[in-house]
Order: sequence, then C-alpha cells, then structure tokens
Amino acid sequence: MSEEKSNRWTIAKKFAFKALKAFLKSLIFYMAYLFLWSFFTPFKEFVPGLQQSVENFVTVYIVLGVLGDLVSDTVFQYFFSTAKALFVVGYLALTLNGGILNLTYRGIILTVDLRLFLTVAVLLSLLGLARSMLQAINYMNKKAELSFKT
Repeated sequence: MSEEKSNRWTIAKKFAFKALKAFLKSLIFYMAYLFLWSFFTPFKEFVPGLQQSVENFVTVYIVLGVLGDLVSDTVFQYFFSTAKALFVVGYLALTLNGGILNLTYRGIILTVDLRLFLTVAVLLSLLGLARSMLQAINYMNKKAELSFKT
C-alpha cells in the first residue's frame, strides 16, 4: 500500500513540475510578446485589427505550448508540437491573404507584397513540422526497442 502511495506521489510531483514549467514558459513568452508589441503600437492605426490578430495567434500558440509541456515525455508531446507548426503555417496563410495586403490610409490605397516573407515563414514552420515528426518517430522507435529488450 505504501509503495502505491509513493508511486502516486511521484506522479503528482512530476505533473506539478511539468505544470510549473509550462506556466513559467508561457509567462516568459507572453512577457516577450508584451515587450515586442510596444514597438508595433504605432502600426495599429495603419493596419486595422492587427492587435486582435496578433493576440489570437499568441493565445493559441501559448495554449498549444502549455498542452505540449503538460504531456511531455509521451508521444502526445509531438502531436502538440506538430499542431503548433501546422497552426503557424495556416494562420500565416490566412491572415496574410496569400502574401498580398491591401491597406487604405486617408484615401490612399497601398498594396504590400509579403509573399517572400510568407514563403520563408512557411518553410521555417515546415522545418519545425518535419523535426517534430522525426522526433515522434524516434520516440516510438525507442519505446519499441525497450519493449523488445524486456
């Protein structure tokens, strides 16, 4: 009975450590967002809805990161990492309208071509996606080797 109790205590301590780690990482990420947003404040006037769009992105990215940290040391960690990479690709593609932005400011229509930026950002996110998939394969391979040896 005491062995089962100590095992539960060990699991609870591990989960509490994971939760604390996830909280601290999300807090640091959000503080970095607040710091960086102060530099983009003048652009709120030119791009309507910019702050809400960025806040939505940061919120979902933090939630996926926290969930990934809570299930670390399991295969689900890699699912959330993959979801983060796919989310970045999808969100960039949707918010940037394929890389061509049309802005209107005081009667002047400005067209901005961000296709190069979008291409680079999507390629970097796809590298993150490939990395998380390879890590998941490696994790499952190690699990299979351990079960095969015993």
